[in-house]
Amino acid sequence: MPNVTIYSTEGCQYCRLTKGYLSRLGVPFTEVDVGRDRSAAEEMVKLSGQYGVPVTVVDGEVIVGFDVARFRELFETGEAPDVYDVLIIGGGPAGLTAAMYASRKMLSVLVLTENIGGQALESWAIENYMGFRLVTGGELMQKFEEKVREEAGITLELDSVTALHEETDRGFAAETASGRTFSARAVIITSGMRPQWLGLPEEKRFIGRGESICSTCDGPLFAGKTVAVVGGGNYALTTAIEMSGIAKEVHLIVRSKLRADEIYQKEYATVKNIFTHKPAVVTAIHGETLVQGITITDQETGSETRLAVDGLFLAIGHQPNNGFLDGFVDLNEHGEIKIDVNCTTSRPGVFAAGDITEVHSKQVIIASGEGAKAALEAYQYLSRSR
Repeated sequence: MPNVTIYSTEGCQYCRLTKGYLSRLGVPFTEVDVGRDRSAAEEMVKLSGQYGVPVTVVDGEVIVGFDVARFRELFETGEAPDVYDVLIIGGGPAGLTAAMYASRKMLSVLVLTENIGGQALESWAIENYMGFRLVTGGELMQKFEEKVREEAGITLELDSVTALHEETDRGFAAETASGRTFSARAVIITSGMRPQWLGLPEEKRFIGRGESICSTCDGPLFAGKTVAVVGGGNYALTTAIEMSGIAKEVHLIVRSKLRADEIYQKEYATVKNIFTHKPAVVTAIHGETLVQGITITDQETGSETRLAVDGLFLAIGHQPNNGFLDGFVDLNEHGEIKIDVNCTTSRPGVFAAGDITEVHSKQVIIASGEGAKAALEAYQYLSRSR
């Protein structure tokens, strides 16, 4: 057996996916919580050059992030079934709910997803989901995952869909980043949204080296340090509030005005170590191998200020995760999938639910309900087809 060490933090979904994946394959590993062990965190950064988790070391090979393709090369064998009844693209609230409902109709289900939990994982606190007074996005999605794994007939594959097309005799086929192809008689698209980046020319080399879109994953690595949070909505404010209890200082960079709900603005106003800069945007990131500072530009005066920060957390919005569709179904002007009230798309046999669709409100509970609707419609479609 290989010698495997996983550097992780408690709230990191990708860390949990890595551990769950290796456990399923019977691969033993040593887990190191770098959110609690500062010396281990320094060791991880020295090994990988990363201020982001997970980092997995396999017999001396350093693997950054939840690298499905590399893990599959190292550990996995076996073939998938020939044709599934339903292929679900995306593993957030809509996708997991759709999987459970389809399974209850005795359909064979494949969920293809880059992660389990989707955008909900970014939430430090969810206060309006029925049955819970307060729950983090990670905790809620873990409950969803546990429920799905209890159901018979559901296969979860951690992979990224790169193309989707119709087949004459088998229904539909999805091609993935790992070079595999999966076929199904019906498709439910729940691919959600992807985070926006700043778009700065130097940005790419700092991703995972101080710049992050997942504060729940990487936030504990910045204990006692100075960080910046970019954005003015609910996610930005909750991130700033949570990081204020971890970091020494938090600089909140807001382009125009705060757009967060009143409940979050009231809490934010009481925190003493959050320093707000508005209206301002980040125009440069500084550092050699890791983030060491940023330049912000005042939107009214044009004046520039350089801030010394160790971490940069982005909360500036999302875009539809639709790159694999390429005209496969009709989209609206925002790149969201057009659906009717029953979650059907412009292509028969293809359904959609959750944040990828044109439904206005992007909420966990709404995505879950739409996922259930899509699954039941897919069942009706398959029943008619048979």
